[in-house]
Amino acid sequence: MAIIYIPSSSTMFPMPQKVLRQNREVVVPEEIGRARMLTLNRPNHLNYLSGEVALTLGQNFEKYEKDDNADFVIIKGAGRTFSAGGDLHMFYEGRNTRDSCLEGVYRMYWLCYHIHTYKKPHIALVHGMSVGGGASLMAPMKFSVAIEKVFSSTPETNIGFHPDCGFSYMLPRLPGRLGEYLGLTGEKLRGKEVVAAGLATHFVPSQEAEASRKGNDWIMAVLKTLKKASPIALKITLRSIREGRTQTISECLRREFRISMNIQRAIISGDFYEGIRAQIIDKDKSPKWNPSTLDKVHDDQLDLIFKPFEDHDLELQIPIKEEEEEEYRYK
Repeated sequence: MAIIYIPSSSTMFPMPQKVLRQNREVVVPEEIGRARMLTLNRPNHLNYLSGEVALTLGQNFEKYEKDDNADFVIIKGAGRTFSAGGDLHMFYEGRNTRDSCLEGVYRMYWLCYHIHTYKKPHIALVHGMSVGGGASLMAPMKFSVAIEKVFSSTPETNIGFHPDCGFSYMLPRLPGRLGEYLGLTGEKLRGKEVVAAGLATHFVPSQEAEASRKGNDWIMAVLKTLKKASPIALKITLRSIREGRTQTISECLRREFRISMNIQRAIISGDFYEGIRAQIIDKDKSPKWNPSTLDKVHDDQLDLIFKPFEDHDLELQIPIKEEEEEEYRYK
């Protein structure tokens, strides 16, 4: 459902100061490393969406899209549910006032457009209800993760309305005539069904959610191993693997060669040699990494490791294209 506007002017709807002080943020933004988190924060109201919520989400999405330090955005709901959609009570209360919901609806639709055309990866972590306008914050995300306690629907026909907030675009793109069925009936999809229908991308059982629970002890050992490793080596490795996803074997080998040579040249760090010292020479198993933590490893340092050699002849001379194989075979 699209959402009614909540006027911000205290002259229109005066509120006691005590209430204002107790009021919590409707959306809580957080910055966690290079991730940005937006939490719908009306748990006592099923995280209903309002004009204020739509405006706050839109402003933060726009800010993060322009933030070079933000790699992706996560949205989730506080409490027992993701979002039950628009606050129908507000729609009803404004029924006798012309266009009382105009501004709020406009904000919600603009938010939906922004989400559909967003230039960075965005992720919805979904539990409980994801209904109507709430589902419009789930379905178009690059990644949307549902647990078994999720249920989703577009029940607007049951209240004399229509599936909005982009659902006339999304529903017909579901398999077969499923979208028509869901839009007409308001049928609920639960857990894995949400993923199977195409309204979410991933299903994760909620009991894998915490590393400390039984059966997930292996995570702690992995984290311990990562903490022992060279921070700069971790970042080089991750970047190299990710670049390799879209490269040929020749391109990967040329890149790996370049990285190996630059590490050996210690152009930004002597960690390679410090690691050899700690493991092989002195065997104290206590390397002193430089930089010492991940947050001290910067992109411009990594760029120096991945940068092509100024002397092109130093590059690994292997064929880039299949038709060059014969030429390079014995070089």
